[in-house]
Formats: sequence, structure tokens, C-alpha cells
Amino acid sequence: MMMCKGATRLMSLKQDRRLTFQERISLRLHLSMCGACRQCDRQFALLHRAGERFESRLSDASRDDASRQAGPERSE
Repeated sequence: MMMCKGATRLMSLKQDRRLTFQERISLRLHLSMCGACRQCDRQFALLHRAGERFESRLSDASRDDASRQAGPERSE
């Protein structure tokens, strides 16, 4: 049986890469029995989504700043 520390490591890795079959099964088994880790998994997912949204908005703002700095296009 996996301990919470190992499950937390897998939850974190899951946000960055696809887990192997064995990792997925081990994590699922642990999550089926551990309410604290289920909550932790939901929080990891929430933080990951928030980070993606922030990154998206940041890149949109960077593009807007770059276009403003370039100035208006002139047509002659």
C-alpha cells in the first residue's frame, strides 16, 4: 500500500506528465481509501488550472503590450 507521501508525489507528477499504468493504479487505489489525499488531488488540479489561466492571461497581456509599443501601422 502506498503512503500519502508517495501519493502526493504522483499527484504532482500527474500535472506535468502522463503517469505509467502502474503509477495510475497505485494512485487510484490510494485515493479510493484516503479522503485527505482525494482533497489534495482536487487542490492540485485547481492550482494547475489556475496557473494555466494566469499564464494565458499573462501571454495575452504581453502581446498587447508589444503591439502598443510597436505603435500604429502607417499606410502610405
